[in-house]
Amino acid sequence: MKASFACSIAAILFAATAAHAGTEDEVKVQFGKFIAAQNAHDLKAVGEFLLNSPQFLWITRNTPVWGRDAALKRFEENYKGTWLLEPKLEEIKVSELSAGAAQLFVPAVFTIAPPGQTAQPRNFLLTQTYVRTADGWRLATILPFPIP
Repeated sequence: MKASFACSIAAILFAATAAHAGTEDEVKVQFGKFIAAQNAHDLKAVGEFLLNSPQFLWITRNTPVWGRDAALKRFEENYKGTWLLEPKLEEIKVSELSAGAAQLFVPAVFTIAPPGQTAQPRNFLLTQTYVRTADGWRLATILPFPIP
């Protein structure tokens, strides 16, 4: 009986580890595609990554932007100037918060400026929350934290 209990525990732990590894890989792939769409200033593609909900939250320049539509309007304005996001991909961390929810953390260099202004690279810690929907992983929050 002890052996079968130990085998059951091992199977559960293996399944949990495999599920986490699957979630981590899936979220990393989604993040990479999202960054590529942002750097290409592809508003349509960026919109496909955002959770289509009024509860979507993006904090930008200390201002909350609520909802997918409002975020897309803000991205559209930002894309008129300089916009380049360079995450340190080798430092990505993904934590599975629960089944169907994951948190991504990555340091990044962000170069942004309005049209006609000189852009300066700035360091950020980028945190994103992803939720699994019927259409795949979608971004529910984007929370960048500037660092010196």
